[in-house]
Amino acid sequence: MRDKTAGLLQIHVAVLLFGLAGLFGKFLSLPPFAIVLGRTFFASLTLGLVLFFASHSPRVRSKNDLLIFFLLGGVLALHWTSFFLAIQISTVAVGLVTFSTFPVFVTFMEPYFFRERFSLFDLFTAALVLFGVVLVIPSFDFADHVTQGALWGTLSGFTFAVLSLLNRKYVRTYSSLAVAFYQNLFATLILLPFLSTGWPSLSARDFLLLAFLGLFCTALAHGLFIKSLGHIRAQLASITACLEPVYGVLFAFLLLGEKPSARTVLGGLVILGTSALASARQKARIMDGPRNG
Repeated sequence: MRDKTAGLLQIHVAVLLFGLAGLFGKFLSLPPFAIVLGRTFFASLTLGLVLFFASHSPRVRSKNDLLIFFLLGGVLALHWTSFFLAIQISTVAVGLVTFSTFPVFVTFMEPYFFRERFSLFDLFTAALVLFGVVLVIPSFDFADHVTQGALWGTLSGFTFAVLSLLNRKYVRTYSSLAVAFYQNLFATLILLPFLSTGWPSLSARDFLLLAFLGLFCTALAHGLFIKSLGHIRAQLASITACLEPVYGVLFAFLLLGEKPSARTVLGGLVILGTSALASARQKARIMDGPRNG
C-alpha cells in the first residue's frame, strides 16, 4: 500500500510538472526554438549526469540506432516548438487542450505502423477529437490567433504521437532514461543552427527559467513518471497523464489570470474524454497482444 501511495504521488508530481511546462511559453519572451533549445540542453545535461552517476552506460549499439535517435530528436524538437508556438500565439489552455489529441492520433496511426487491423473504434475516436478541436476553434479564419494556436497545438499532438510510435517501433533495447537523454541531446544539436539567425539576449531570469524548465519540468518529471510505473499500473498512469492540461489550465488561471472560454472548456472535455478512452483501448490492445499471439 505504501509503495502504491508513493507511486501515485510520483506520477501526480510528474504530470503536474509536465502541465506547468506550458506556462513557460508565456513566462519567457523568447522565440519557441530558443525555449526548446534551452529546455533540451538542460534536460540532456541532467539526464546524462544521472546516467553517468548511476553507472548506466548510454552507449549506442549501432549506427542504425544512432540514426534513429537523431530522427527522434528531430521529431521532439518539432513537437515542442509547435507546442510553445501554440501557447504563445493563443493561450495555455488552447495549446494544452489541442496537444491532448495525441492519444487519438496514436490509436488512429498504430495500425499503419504495426500492420494491425484498423477498427471502426479508431474512426469514431478520430471523429470525436475532430469535433472537440472544432469546438475549441472560435472561427475558421486563419488570421485568428486562437485558430492558429489550435492548429499548432494539434500539430504538436500529432508529432508527439509519431514520436511515441517511433519509440515503440525502434527503441526496445535501451532504458527510458537513455532514450530521453539521446532525444534531448539530438534535439539540442538540431536546433543549434538556428542560432545563426541570432540568439536573443538572455536575462538572468530567462536563464533560470530555462534551467527550471529543463531540470524539473523535463528531466525530473520524466524520471518520476518512469519510477511511478514500478508501483502502479500503466493504465492508471496513462489516465493520470490526461490530467496534464487540467493542471496546466489551473496554473495558467492562478499565475497568469488566463480564464478559458466556454468553447475551450467544452472542446477540452470532449478531447480529454476521448483521449482517455483511446488510451484505455490502446492499453487493452497491448495487454491482449501476447495472449492472442
